[in-house]
Amino acid sequence: MRPVFHRPEALTAIKTHYCPGCTHGIIHRLIAEVIDELGVREETIGVSPVGCSVLAYSYFNLDMQQAAHGRAPAVATGIKRVHPQKVVFTYQGDGDLAAIGTAEIVHAAARSEKITTIFVNNAIYGMTGGQMAPTTLLRQKSMTSPKGREAAPQGYPIRVSEMLATLDGAAYIARVSVHNPQEVSKAKKAIKTAFEYQMAGIGFALVEVLSTCPTNWGCTPTESLKWLVENMLPVYPLGVKKMQREVSI
Repeated sequence: MRPVFHRPEALTAIKTHYCPGCTHGIIHRLIAEVIDELGVREETIGVSPVGCSVLAYSYFNLDMQQAAHGRAPAVATGIKRVHPQKVVFTYQGDGDLAAIGTAEIVHAAARSEKITTIFVNNAIYGMTGGQMAPTTLLRQKSMTSPKGREAAPQGYPIRVSEMLATLDGAAYIARVSVHNPQEVSKAKKAIKTAFEYQMAGIGFALVEVLSTCPTNWGCTPTESLKWLVENMLPVYPLGVKKMQREVSI
């Protein structure tokens, strides 16, 4: 029998630690498929964050480096400058990238570092118990905003993609989602484009992926997909926020 579906070479055969309904696994697979299709697994170095995906180095079958909380872009910058021929990417959540790591990602984009960042936004701190994140929506309840986030004392959600798109050094910025098969397909295309931008030597590329967190949202996996569509998409509209030019490898 001819197999029609298989595990990408860039993924390891390991049991997932993610909660049921979490879409980190889908995003991992998309990255691995892109790396396989581009034929760069042996030349790729990934940087793991601190957060739910802290164990990313266990899932990707390629060279990985662990970074301190929020410092993945700085670590990736060092790796890329020492090994400019390598394909270097960071995988970061909203707590890691948009809170403690805000300065790192802003200045990496401003310098147009030739790295690729995959930014997973589930609007909450996942690993540490569901606290409010910089991306938490107004009126969204969390462990540290039990009555819902309010703008006056707690500020507004940060739209990372729109913010980075204003920087001259940002070459490709896109926001995608993985809440249905059609959007998964679009997400893969954006991730591939981000890697191609790096391989073509154009500049900094980031793909923001809207993701679910059923456990900390207090939803079932199915309900979480609906919650994302109804609540996150109006605040975080999908689409390419910046593209310097078309590129193909």
